Formats: sequence, C-alpha cells, structure tokens
Amino acid sequence: MLLPLAGWAVTGAFFFLKPGYAGAYELLQIKTYPLPSTISFETDPSWTEARVVKTVLGDHLLARTSRGWLNLDPDSRQPWPEPTADEIGELLTDAFSANPQRYGQVASIAGSNITTDTGVRVELDWGRLSLTQTGKDTDRIDTLYKIHYLQWTGINAVDKVLGGLGILLIVVLSLLGARLFFAKG
Repeated sequence: MLLPLAGWAVTGAFFFLKPGYAGAYELLQIKTYPLPSTISFETDPSWTEARVVKTVLGDHLLARTSRGWLNLDPDSRQPWPEPTADEIGELLTDAFSANPQRYGQVASIAGSNITTDTGVRVELDWGRLSLTQTGKDTDRIDTLYKIHYLQWTGINAVDKVLGGLGILLIVVLSLLGARLFFAKG
C-alpha cells in the first residue's frame, strides 16, 4: 500500500525542487545573425506567416502555409534543399556555442536526428529551421513524471487500472491511519 504513496512523495519532492530542469528542457535555437537594413521579398497569398532569418548557412525565408512550414531561398522563393551532413554539422556547431558544456560536438548525423558526444539527442526541423533536444536528464525526468502520474506500463488501459488501484490503496491507507489516530486506547 505504501508503494504509490512513496512514489508520489519522492517524485513530488523532485518536481517541487526541480534539480536539473534547466539543461533538460533548455530551448536550443539555431543561431541567427543580423540581416541587412533593407530586405524585400514578394509574399504569397497562401502564406499565413513569413519571416527572414540569417544563419551560418545563409538567408532563409520561412513561410507558414496551411500545410506547414517552408524553408525558402528569399531571392528565388524556391525551397532550400535538404542540408548535407556537413551543413547540419556547421549549423549545429554554431547553435551549440550557446552551451558547449551540454552539447559538446556532433558525434553522428542520421537524417534530421543528431547525437552529440555528450549524449544529447538533437532533432532538426528543416522546414521551421528549429531544433529540439533531449538527453539522459530529460529521460530521467520523464520517467519520474510517468511514475508520479501512475503511467507505469505504457499501456493506457493497464495504467488506468493501476492508477485507480493506487488511489484506492492511498485512501485505504489514509483511513487506516485516521482510525489508528482517533482510536481510543
């Protein structure tokens, strides 16, 4: 009966104190540079949003459409080709300069999934020109979250039964404790 209570107490204390959250959920961003004072491009009526950014690879016109984001060359309005491994490495080395102790160097590139020599996994969304990162610390915090919220098996139906059972056991334990406390000796 104490297992759910102990799990909630330990994970609840962890979530209250938040050790290691800063790096685990850090927003890794593509490094951008100042644009020329004047830049012009023709918009498309199908775009709901557009912005121009300059990276170590050059200028990018990011246009949002109803089907998602497009990474375009601002001069030709043609899609930027998917980056090579060397270009991804250059883009990420530049981004990692914001926190080199966490990210280190690029160790491997498999499509848009990158692993660093510090064990951090980075994913590049080329259309949005954005990055997401996770590491061992993120995995540990996510595991504690699953324990805290009774997501023990990863199977939704089983977790609901175990969660209900855990809550029932907590109520029974609380009632037994109250009974002992108020019992007349």
